[in-house]
Amino acid sequence: MAPSFQNLTIESPASAPGVHIITMNKPPENRLNMAYAQTIIDALRYIERDLMKPDSPGAVVISSFSDKFWCTGLELDESDSNMFANADGFYPLLATLVDYPYPTVALITGHTFGGACPFMLSCDYRIMNSKRGFISMPPVNLGLHFDGIGALPRLKLHPQIARKMLLEAHKWTGEAALKDGIVDEISPPEKMRQRAVEFASSIAPRATMGVYGLLRAELWGEALEKFKAISYVHRKRIGTAAKAKI
Repeated sequence: MAPSFQNLTIESPASAPGVHIITMNKPPENRLNMAYAQTIIDALRYIERDLMKPDSPGAVVISSFSDKFWCTGLELDESDSNMFANADGFYPLLATLVDYPYPTVALITGHTFGGACPFMLSCDYRIMNSKRGFISMPPVNLGLHFDGIGALPRLKLHPQIARKMLLEAHKWTGEAALKDGIVDEISPPEKMRQRAVEFASSIAPRATMGVYGLLRAELWGEALEKFKAISYVHRKRIGTAAKAKI
């Protein structure tokens, strides 16, 4: 019997063998706390361990129950009572995605703010709602920092775009995000899930030789090492506590 995961579901469309869809369902905005980040990790490992077949195509889509919100980052108040919350949740989630042995697609259904930006950039591909939602990463406005916060924007985006994201807290629509290379495609909301499944099916065969994750690490390994180094660290606070909350 398949396990259940709190605040998310896993679907495996019959029309797309090897493609599995994780749908975040944590109203209202899918904010990440330690427990929820670990739940997503557990779901990714379950798919990898129990649903994928060796030497067969495979890919994972990470979506949302809402066409208004994909994810609006971290529950910043949690670190007030648990200074290790992000070290046990958020950073391991980023590391898991950057190190995952199968292609991953973020289906950005709506607003994507704060820590959700490294979350989406940890995925290999991004498809965004063309009609609704903004992408914005405002740590410069919040007084927030952690080692490696700029690694994925710097490695995956054009330097001027990475600067706009990290140092200017720029806000992108889907069309602007496509133009600036932050997302790979945009799709109307009524078609975006179907398009994400089709796209995931097209890239799933890349996992069949067993080296997909190793080759990804050649590209983004610097970010992976940063995230791993600050995961499960309990001897000190990692990064700065946010001076403002959203």
